[in-house]
Amino acid sequence: MSNQGGGCCEPLSEEPLAEEQAAELATVFKALGDPVRLRLLSLIASRPSGEVCVCELTPAFDLSQPTISHHLKLLRQAGLVDSERRGTWVYYRVRPETTDRMAALLSSVSGDRAAV
Repeated sequence: MSNQGGGCCEPLSEEPLAEEQAAELATVFKALGDPVRLRLLSLIASRPSGEVCVCELTPAFDLSQPTISHHLKLLRQAGLVDSERRGTWVYYRVRPETTDRMAALLSSVSGDRAAV
């Protein structure tokens, strides 16, 4: 992901996050602050096909299907996953543009600290 053109992922030492960017990224990180959602994202991302049916996610947890759906909804609202309905099932896939953005931000922070 390129940092040219004043994008969202300028290194923090060169350009601090704008208030809007911080609020947007806080929503993403907050969504990952729950162990169930973090595991869901990991389960989805680890699939070789890049997507997984909700019917395969639910048995991995000791939670009801509505609770799993709620967590998936929060991941979707945060922009971490996309979903597609196929018949009665919903398939989920990770949105790499969001995870790449988070990785770039964290890399810039850790890179700045290592140089000090």
